[in-house]
Amino acid sequence: MFDVDGPPLPAVSQEAVRHGEVFTRRWIVELILDLAGYTADGDLARLRIVEPACGAGAFVGPIVERLSKSCRGHGRPLSDAAGAIRAFDLLIGNVELTRALVRDRLTADGWERDEVDEVVRGWVRQGDYLLTAHGTADADFVVGNPPYIRLEDVPDERMAAYRSACLTMGGRADVYVGFYEQGLRSLKPGGTLGFICADRWMRNQYGRHLRRMVTRHHSMDLVLSMHDVDAFHERVAAYPAVTIIRNTVQGSVVAADTTREFGPREAQKFLAWTARPTSIAMTDTGFKASRLSHWFPGEDSWPTASPARLAVLEELSQGFRPLEDETTGTRVGIGVATGADKVFITDRSDLVEGDRMLPLAMVRDTTAGRLDWGGMYLVNPWDRAGALVDLAAYPRLRAYLTKNRAALEKRHIARKQPGRWYKTIDKVDPRLNVRPKLLLPDMKQAIHPVLDEGGLYPHHNLYFIVSEVWDLRVLGGLLLSKIAEAFVEAYAVKMRGGTLRFQAQYLRKIRVPDPSEIDEPTSTALAVAFERRDVQAATQAALRAYGLTNFPD
Repeated sequence: MFDVDGPPLPAVSQEAVRHGEVFTRRWIVELILDLAGYTADGDLARLRIVEPACGAGAFVGPIVERLSKSCRGHGRPLSDAAGAIRAFDLLIGNVELTRALVRDRLTADGWERDEVDEVVRGWVRQGDYLLTAHGTADADFVVGNPPYIRLEDVPDERMAAYRSACLTMGGRADVYVGFYEQGLRSLKPGGTLGFICADRWMRNQYGRHLRRMVTRHHSMDLVLSMHDVDAFHERVAAYPAVTIIRNTVQGSVVAADTTREFGPREAQKFLAWTARPTSIAMTDTGFKASRLSHWFPGEDSWPTASPARLAVLEELSQGFRPLEDETTGTRVGIGVATGADKVFITDRSDLVEGDRMLPLAMVRDTTAGRLDWGGMYLVNPWDRAGALVDLAAYPRLRAYLTKNRAALEKRHIARKQPGRWYKTIDKVDPRLNVRPKLLLPDMKQAIHPVLDEGGLYPHHNLYFIVSEVWDLRVLGGLLLSKIAEAFVEAYAVKMRGGTLRFQAQYLRKIRVPDPSEIDEPTSTALAVAFERRDVQAATQAALRAYGLTNFPD
């Protein structure tokens, strides 16, 4: 069994707190070491484990205890383990605290003071892990709880050095991104990284380069979300997860989520379950877990959902094609952005020449679940060839735009192209308004596809889907279902009040069956459910289309 807290850690300095250090509870450390495979029954003196930011020794203490037990069990002197641990910390105070902790643990375990002193100084070093030359990739394990500190809060000179040393630290990254990168680079083939850290890098823009590094060169073996678990000695506003990543080709993945009931006893149960590779899923007090056959590829944001739902989404991602698909001519896009809606959008149909007035679909026209046009128009400066019109050919349009020229020229796009001062930000596609299309509002608490049979052009708060093959009512039924919504919910940013962003990048994550393989009764059921706005019926028909018997919450 895990010791809930273990021996007390030394007092933490305020300087350490300023450096983003948050210390991990003993039973969490023990769980990470077990999940990584750093156990005393192995010959640990032959292996090397790295702790990149040791702080007051939360990880190093249990590591040393396991190493000591291993040496005893394998009949080795402590000197054989001189290269078995490499721990770093930026602060000399933390280095001294950790060295004292290690000496106490080893002498309590019966090792002679002389041999203890010989190894401890080499094990724990002062240094900035991110800026230390580590040489060859020689680590069997990298474990720890990297510092939680925004990169912009680091002094400028050090921040520049971090960005230079760690290519994944783009944008407004957190320093922990660099610890992931350097830790992964230092692993031997087959080596393992085990961190407890904020999980935002899996979804935010600043984690894109790190996600690409993981999916191209490593195997995501385990993700254990611990948002509500009391994992640290201090209360922190973080969303932590334990991640186990190996330097090998991608294999199966354990995805698990915890509740606030997850503690040492539940951790033991979870650990025992992970050791049974034939077990696909488990639900127990404090956690739910599933085993996925693959991880989600690429650098785009990784999904978040219950383990059971992740497993189904992973299965669908492997077995079905994306919604946007060249083979069916299905395309996802966004309506026109003008940069000056007060000028370009009007309810006056006779404001300028008639062929310059383009009927415009607005979000409010879709509220009822059917298209109910509110009479708005786009003052359209584009011709059918996709070029700006010659204002000399349209005197009323020229007069109207000239009257509003000062406002239009303040836009960035007009300052960038002063000769094209009257263009909208987006070019108008002259074919789109006459095509049948599904329209989806950008922000909604539930997915909300609405059919435009043709005649309206979408405003930029509406996304559209057109297709050469799909019956849009059948596709609309699929999109109305909870299955399609689950794809978006897994990837999208959820706003206050539970509102989701149904943006093109998330809609493209939806996987759909081949329309030619959906049988006639199921197609009919999907179309009828769409027309009736019956989400439950759409979901039941979608289950048949995907070949599923149920869909987990």
